[in-house]
Amino acid sequence: MGKKALLVGCNYPGTKAELKGCINDVKRMHRCLIDRYDFDESDITVLIDTDPAFTQPTGKNIRRALEDLIQSAEPGDALFVHYSGHGTRLPAETGEPDDTGFDECIVPTDMNLISDEDFKEVVCKVPDGCRLTIVSDSCHSGGLVRGLKEQIGESTVTHYQDHQTSSESSLSGFLKQAVKHTIKEAFESRGIHIPSSSHHLNRHYEPDNSIFEDDEYHGQWGYVGSKSLPLSDLIDILKEKTGKDDIDVGKIRPTLFDIFKEDASPKVKKFMKIIMHKLHLHHHREGEGGGEGIAGFLATAGGFAFEFLKQKLEEHDEEYVKPAMDTEVESPEEVYAGASKRTLPHNGILLSGCQTDQTSADASPSGNSSEAYGAFSNVIQTILAQSDGEVPNAQLVLNARQLLKQQGFTQRPGLYCTDDYVDAPFVC
Repeated sequence: MGKKALLVGCNYPGTKAELKGCINDVKRMHRCLIDRYDFDESDITVLIDTDPAFTQPTGKNIRRALEDLIQSAEPGDALFVHYSGHGTRLPAETGEPDDTGFDECIVPTDMNLISDEDFKEVVCKVPDGCRLTIVSDSCHSGGLVRGLKEQIGESTVTHYQDHQTSSESSLSGFLKQAVKHTIKEAFESRGIHIPSSSHHLNRHYEPDNSIFEDDEYHGQWGYVGSKSLPLSDLIDILKEKTGKDDIDVGKIRPTLFDIFKEDASPKVKKFMKIIMHKLHLHHHREGEGGGEGIAGFLATAGGFAFEFLKQKLEEHDEEYVKPAMDTEVESPEEVYAGASKRTLPHNGILLSGCQTDQTSADASPSGNSSEAYGAFSNVIQTILAQSDGEVPNAQLVLNARQLLKQQGFTQRPGLYCTDDYVDAPFVC
């Protein structure tokens, strides 16, 4: 059995998105894979943004490394991916009435976002006989691989309603407002929603209390930060990259396409293709003297993207949108309501640091950045260090939930996979 891994850490040094512990997470996991799971160092790819000697974790480089990992797989191989960095949620921009709303994304160091639908496409390529375990220590990570069955978590419970929670730690005290249904309100609330306290678990498991030492982790934290990149910060960073001040919440995807073109997320390119289709439809209706339907569209968030593309095509020829037009889209619904369920990922396992509408913590008990870590990554290492033998995926997630709560964090890790992998050992 071959063992291959990809480890990605983004600290975003020198930016307003800067984190402290993500590179430390990668270093600890690298050592764990070698010492505990007998990985060969040559089979571990590391992308970090604090050392120019390493390949940088840009969107293009992360996607290429994921593709290389999958393409190198042979039946029986165990594949492993660990991401530590920011997560974000992009609100609806298509203007369609049944738009499912948010895309959960990871945030590469260059802001070239990778969406939940993109991860689904990667996992669907995993050969039969292999399994891919993904640990995402990032915010909004519960939905990071769209289509995986939720085994432990609350992310598939309807979460566009207002809920109240009675016990909030200092880490999540700022998560007070529910996601609103308009783009403006979603932007103002940073796309964050407090879920209900209900616990969804398809099978019965209990955390292993024997590994916990009471009161060991109580006390003051020297540093606690959030691994959620607010839309306001994302927009500010995109403004810095482009030198343009007119970027708003309705222009995020078009701006990402404008910056990265062929290297943009496949989901972004699909989105632009649909907007291009609407542009052609608009011209057709104008020629027929119609336009009532497009007027309604222009009054929605999708109209921002429409006007952005229209302006770009006035500045360039249609070669500008070629990367989008060359991207296969089965139907418009694939862009705004998710791809067909005919192709669901079945060889993937996601262990998420939190639910889709929660934040994950970047923390240091001492306040020293050299000792900082992702809270989820840290409890994984703690549990493994205190466990003999194999640790099943479900057991690891439930123990992580309990240990994080004991430490004062409210984030709730999740497990997403087919039933066959619930009891499978972590990693391999």
